Amino acid sequence: MAKYRDTLPSQLGWIHDLAKAEVHPDAERLLQLGQAFNPQQLIEENTIDFLTELRAHLDEYVRIFNSYSDGATRFAEIKIYQLAQAAADFMAFRNQIKLVFSNSAHGVIQIAFSQHGRGALGVDGSTGDAEQVQELIAEVGPFRDVYWTYRGEKVTAEQVAKFYFAEFVRVSRDMSRSRVRNQALLDQIKSLLEEKGIDLK
Repeated sequence: MAKYRDTLPSQLGWIHDLAKAEVHPDAERLLQLGQAFNPQQLIEENTIDFLTELRAHLDEYVRIFNSYSDGATRFAEIKIYQLAQAAADFMAFRNQIKLVFSNSAHGVIQIAFSQHGRGALGVDGSTGDAEQVQELIAEVGPFRDVYWTYRGEKVTAEQVAKFYFAEFVRVSRDMSRSRVRNQALLDQIKSLLEEKGIDLK
C-alpha cells in the first residue's frame, strides 16, 4: 500500500480524466479529450515530475547530512535553492561549489558541477578536460510510459540523487578545515605516544 501512497498526484491524472469522461461522455466527444497522444507534452510533464522527485530525495539527504554539522560548527551545511525562471530546476550549494539540475532542452536534464566564480568542474572536482556536464535523456516506452536514461541505461530519480549527493559532499568538502582537523588529531596522537614513552623517530 505504501507504494501507492508515495505516487505523485500528477502520475494519477489519467485516472481522473477517465472518470470525468465517464461522467460527461458527450463533453469528451465534443472536445475530443484524450483522443490525441502528445509525446511532447508527456515528456514535459514527466520532466517536472522527475526533477521534483529528485529534489525530494536530495532534500531528505541534506536534512540528515546537515543534522551532523551541529549548526555548521563541525562542517559547512548544504543548502538547496530553486533556480529562478524555471519550473523545477534547482541546485545544491556548499563551500562555493554548486551542483545544478536543469531542464536544458526538451527531454533533457543536465547535471553540472561548478565552482562559484571559477566555472565548471568535473564530477571528480577537476577543472581540466573532464566531462563537465552530464545528461539524462527521456525516452517514451511502448505503453506511453516515460523513463530516463544515462548513457543508454535506465535510471531512477533515487539512483541519480544518491550518486550525485555523495559526489557533491566529497567535491564540496572544505579541504582547508579538514587539514586543520587532521593535523590537530595527529598532534594529539603524537602527544599520547610520547607520554607512553614511544619514540616516533
